[in-house]
Amino acid sequence: MLKGFTAPRSPRGAAALVPSPPWHFAGDVLAVEFWNDPDVSVDILPTGVQLDEKCPGHSVALFTDYQFTAQGDEYLDPARYQCRGFSVLLDAMWQGTRIAWCPYCYVDNDAALMRGWIQGYPRKFGAVHQTRSFPTMGVASAPLAHDSRFSACMSAHGRLLVQARVTLRERAERLVGLLDRRIVGRRYLPRVSAGMHDRPAVDELVRSVSDHLLTTNIWIGEGELDFPEAYGEELEVLGPVRVGRGYRFSFSYSVTDIEILADLTP
Repeated sequence: MLKGFTAPRSPRGAAALVPSPPWHFAGDVLAVEFWNDPDVSVDILPTGVQLDEKCPGHSVALFTDYQFTAQGDEYLDPARYQCRGFSVLLDAMWQGTRIAWCPYCYVDNDAALMRGWIQGYPRKFGAVHQTRSFPTMGVASAPLAHDSRFSACMSAHGRLLVQARVTLRERAERLVGLLDRRIVGRRYLPRVSAGMHDRPAVDELVRSVSDHLLTTNIWIGEGELDFPEAYGEELEVLGPVRVGRGYRFSFSYSVTDIEILADLTP
């Protein structure tokens, strides 16, 4: 009998790309809030999701550097379960509820790619880098302090797609106006069968259910952000017309469930 939460299923289940939930994450985030053109960003929303009219076009660019574990001490396998990622979250509404819609997402790890598809994140492969901070006081440590500068970038297929910079100004006790919405994505699995290309096997709006979210070492400052145009991508369409605050913080949380909001299959 074959075992495993995901393919490839195998006799012992050890070959599966991703172990079964619950899943646990911890890492560092560099984030920049920005506004894009709402007349453009509205076109990226699926059926039933609308822009938040109170803050049309408001979005967040998130760079993450994190590690993962399930129930088998997977964090002790860093080559497989450490990951860096980039996501865009757009303020939106679903049936009167404030949500964050995720139109684009990139990671540098195949296990993270699979986890994202399961959770409804439209992940693609990308190379993501951000400035790291270390407890030592050396010149290269990038301390969490007033006027410290942090940078991040994301590229795919040799093309730069995002460049960000944050200058820290003040420490905060909690995040205000950032990550205060449940993230909604779309699980989409098309059919290759002839005549059924427009009838996906799975097409669902899903909302992430996260538990035990903790944030610490929160710093807020000034953000800079640019989405260069690149062949084969459309990320630049959501590029900033205005940039707001920048953030740097550490986090941990667990994923135990996914809430299905709507079945969009025809």
